[in-house]
Amino acid sequence: MAEIRNVAIIAHVDHGKTTLVDGLLKQSKTFRENEAAMSQTLIMDSNDQERERGITILAKTTAVSFNGVKINIIDTPGHADFGGEVERTLNMADGAILVVDAQEGPMPQTKFVLKKALELGLKPIVIINKIDKKDSRIEEVLSKTYDLFLDLAITDDQLEFPVYYAIGRDGKAWNELPADPSADADLTPIFEAIINHIPAPEGDVNGPLQMLVSALDWDSYQGKYAIGRIRRGVAKQGSSVSVIAVDGTIQNGRIDRVYVSVGLARAEVPSAEAGDIVQLTGLKSATISSTITDTSAQEALPAIAIEEPTLKMAIGPNTSPFAGREGKFVTGRQILDRIQQELEHNVSMRLDYGPDGEFLLSGRGELHLSVFIETLRREGFEMQVGKPMVITKQIDGVTMEPVEELTVDVPAEYVGSVTGEVGRRKGILHSQQDNSDGSVRLLFEITTRGLLGLRNQLLTLSRGTAILNSLFLRFEPSSGAIPKLRNGVLLASETGKAVGYGLNIAQGRGITFVGPQTEVYEGMIVGLNTRDEDIEINVTKEKKLSNVRASGSDDALALTPPTIFSLEQSLDFLEDDELLEATPKSLRLRKKILNPTLRARAKKS
Repeated sequence: MAEIRNVAIIAHVDHGKTTLVDGLLKQSKTFRENEAAMSQTLIMDSNDQERERGITILAKTTAVSFNGVKINIIDTPGHADFGGEVERTLNMADGAILVVDAQEGPMPQTKFVLKKALELGLKPIVIINKIDKKDSRIEEVLSKTYDLFLDLAITDDQLEFPVYYAIGRDGKAWNELPADPSADADLTPIFEAIINHIPAPEGDVNGPLQMLVSALDWDSYQGKYAIGRIRRGVAKQGSSVSVIAVDGTIQNGRIDRVYVSVGLARAEVPSAEAGDIVQLTGLKSATISSTITDTSAQEALPAIAIEEPTLKMAIGPNTSPFAGREGKFVTGRQILDRIQQELEHNVSMRLDYGPDGEFLLSGRGELHLSVFIETLRREGFEMQVGKPMVITKQIDGVTMEPVEELTVDVPAEYVGSVTGEVGRRKGILHSQQDNSDGSVRLLFEITTRGLLGLRNQLLTLSRGTAILNSLFLRFEPSSGAIPKLRNGVLLASETGKAVGYGLNIAQGRGITFVGPQTEVYEGMIVGLNTRDEDIEINVTKEKKLSNVRASGSDDALALTPPTIFSLEQSLDFLEDDELLEATPKSLRLRKKILNPTLRARAKKS
C-alpha cells in the first residue's frame, strides 16, 4: 500500500483539469510515442457529448506510474449538475488536487467540489493553472483560494496545503511562481507532490475482503464491472463473496475476474490488495453503494451520501402527428427500460410516475437532465418532454423550495439589464465586483424556479456575453408565484410544409423558429409572438395566383433566418401547457393540446 496513491482531480468547469490529466498520462510514459493518444487532447473525455460541450460529465479512473509508485487518478466533473458523479467517486481517494484558473479564480463549482472533498477528509493540493493568461492575477487568486479554504475546512490541518503553478496545456508545472513561464519545464513537481503530500491508503491486507462499489461499467464481453477501492483484504479471481445491498439484503456470488487500471486500459490481474482501485466482474447483483465482502465477514460499509434532486420533468412516448417517423425506439416500455438502466449508475437521478402514467425524471439541474435526453436521442429514442419543474418539500406543513447562489460575469454595459431581469424573478443581489478583464461579477440568491429560462434571457440581453454559474444552497419557504416571463407563441393552424409567403406573414407578428419547406402540424409552435397572447398562423399558406401583376409585388421575399434552439434552450423555453418533441433528427416545440377548440375549453376549465 505504500506504493499506491489514490488522488482525485477537482475543479470548476474549464479550469484545465482534464488537460492536466492528459499531461500526467503522457509524461508518465503510459503510452508509446507512436500511440494515437500521444497526439490527442482531452483523452479522458471519451464521451461524444463531453468532447462537444467541453465538460466532463462522467467521473473516470486512470492509473499511471512514477518512480515505482502507482498513482490512481480520478477525473471528476466540475459542474454541480453532475455532483452525483463527484460524491460517489471521491470516497475512493485519499487526496484531492484542486485546479484553479489563474484569471477566473475560485468559482461556484470550485466551492461545490472542494466542499465535498474536505467533508471526506481528503488531503488537498492546490494548482494555480493557466498562469500564462494575459489577464492572470495570481496573487489575488491565491488569496481568494485561502479564503475559500477558511470557509470550508473541516479540520485545522486542511488549511495547510502546498501550492503549485502550472500551464496544463503545455505540460509544465513549478513549485514556485516562475519568472519566465516560457522556460522549459515538465509535470515532475506534480508527480512528486502527489507522492510526498497525498497519504498512502490505509487498510488491513490480512483481514477479510471488504469493498464499497462506487461506480459501475458494462461491456458486451464481461457484462457488469463493479468498480471501487478495496478497504480491507484481497480480491482474488474465483473467490466466493457476499454482495450486501443498501437495504441490507445479501446475495452470494463469485468474482470472475479482477482488473486494475493501466493508463486508459484495463489490465487483468490474479488478485489485488487493500488500497487499490479495482474492477470486478461476475457480480450481477452489485449496484452503487453495495458492499462486497468475504462470505465469512458480512459487514456493510456506509452507503455513499447523495444530495437530493432539485428538478423534475415528465418524459413519455411521442404523441405528435409525426410520431414514429424518425426514431428506432418509440414505445413507453422501451423508454422505461432505458431509464431504469440509467438509474443503476446515475445515482443522483430518480424516477417516479405522474398521474397520467408519464415518467417523472428527477435530476440535479437542467444540464443533468438535458444530457440524458440528448443521450437518448443519439441512441435512437423518440419521446416528448414537459417543462422542467422545481421539486418542493413539505417541512412542518410549510412548502419549501430550493434556493441557489447565482454568479453572472457580464460586461459593465449590461449590468443594469441583468440585475433588472434577475430582480423580476425575485432574485436578490448580494455583491458586485469588477473583474480584471473589464467585466463585472454579480452574485445573487435566487430560487431554482426563478432560474428556469434565465440563461436564454440573459444571453439575449447581453448579446451572448453573459457567463452564468449556479450552486444549490438550501431549501427555503416558497416565495409565491413568479409572473409569466415569456411572450405568447405563434402556432401553426394547418398541417403541411411551411412556405415563404406564410412565414413572411408570421414574421410580421414575431420571430419564427422554422424555415421554408419545414413540415409543421396543427398546434406546433413555429415562433414567438411580440405580445403576451398565443396566435394561430397558417405558415403553409401560398400566395393566391391571378392574372393581375403589380409592379414589384412578385419580388423574392426577404425572410429573416429562423431562430434555431438547442435542446437546453428548448427546455428553457417551455411553459406549463407545452411540450418538446425530441427525436434523433428533430426538436419540435408544441402545445400539449393540439386542437385549438379543445385547448380553449381546457383553458376555461
